[in-house]
Order: sequence, then C-alpha cells, then structure tokens
Amino acid sequence: MLQLILSCAVFLILHLWVSGTPLRDRLVARLGEGPYLGLFSLASVVVLVWMLMAYGAARSEGPHAVWWGPSPLTLHIQLVLMLVAFLLAVPGLLTRNPGSVGQTGALQDPDPVRGVLRITRHPFLWGVAIWSAGHLLVNGDLISLILFGTMGVLAVGGAASIDAKRRRTHGEGWAAFEARSSFLPFGAILQGRQALRPAEFGLQALIALAIYLAALLAHPLIAGVPALG
Repeated sequence: MLQLILSCAVFLILHLWVSGTPLRDRLVARLGEGPYLGLFSLASVVVLVWMLMAYGAARSEGPHAVWWGPSPLTLHIQLVLMLVAFLLAVPGLLTRNPGSVGQTGALQDPDPVRGVLRITRHPFLWGVAIWSAGHLLVNGDLISLILFGTMGVLAVGGAASIDAKRRRTHGEGWAAFEARSSFLPFGAILQGRQALRPAEFGLQALIALAIYLAALLAHPLIAGVPALG
C-alpha cells in the first residue's frame, strides 16, 4: 500500500509540479528541449510501471476497505463511459493537436481546431479522466480510489497545466486556439463557437470502437477480471 501511495504521489508531482510550471521552463533552458523530453518520458514510464506493479502488489496483500461495489446499473453505465472515453482518447491521439508534445506547429495551420478538437482541445486527457471515473464507479475499494483517483486528477490537472504552459510559451497563438476551442468537452459547441462535424473523425471513431471492443474481450487478461460481468 505504501508503495502505491508513493508511486502515485511521485507521478502527480512529476506531471503537475515539474511539467506544468515554470520549473519546466528552467529545466528546458538548462538541458535543452530534446534531452528534457527524453528524460521526462523515461521518468514517466518508470513511475507508471512502478504504479501498476504497486497496485498489483497492494491487491494481493489482502482485504482492504470497500465503500461500494458494482451493480447491474453501474456496470452498464461504466460500459457507456468507457465507450465515450475511447471515442475521445483514440481520436485525440490520432489528431494533430497544438497541445500535444512536439505538435505546437499546428497553431500555424489554417484551421487547427478540427475533428475531435471541436469537442475539446484535450480529448485524450478527457478520455483518461472519463476512463478513471468509470472505473471508480464500480470499484469503491481503497487501492482503486488511490490509483484511479490519481489518474483522474492527473488528466484534468494535466489539461489545465498544458493550457497554462502554452499560454506562457505561445502567447497570442495559443490564445487564438483557446478562443476557438474549449477546455470542457462540448463547451465551445454549446456556446456556439464551434460546430460538431463527425465526418472529420469518423474513421478515427471506428478505430476507437474496434479498440474498445478488443479491450472488453481482453479485459480478463489485462486486469484479471471480466469487463462484461
């Protein structure tokens, strides 16, 4: 349990305190953009593996406090949430996005807000947040709260951190991108600043659906429990 708490704390510190603050700017100035990104990526992978191993070890330690569990209703809700999460996260990875690492040049595109970015400028991170919320809905034990809660906080906090970082480094270009997009999913669409155009990411959505179905079938191998009850 202690290892899980420590690994989750380090993961949050690494992404919210190091990556999303002026400390990152100072590290980049000293190390250079490429070496910094390489070291940061390596550290992220190492800590993520640590988190997953610590979660598995904590599960095997014995019974833990449980405040709620799955029900037929929440299991069905979770399946819907997981589909939404995949429909955001997968197109988010496949879409050129100024908020992604190494893609800030997209700010110079004639129309940088395309496809799933019309829904939110942080589709992948919101996908992770919804994925975390869905797992918390049916896993009310202490170790799940720690792991999935960490991932949810990281996703939402990371999205806000990216906005703050890009405002510092790209000024008016990022401000124009923000004006045509939204932090919250569907925010710009509801405010009339954007229009949903499914045709722009239809193929990506089909890929997301295929991965979602594969994840459902492979869930016993991935997590040790069936996703379909």
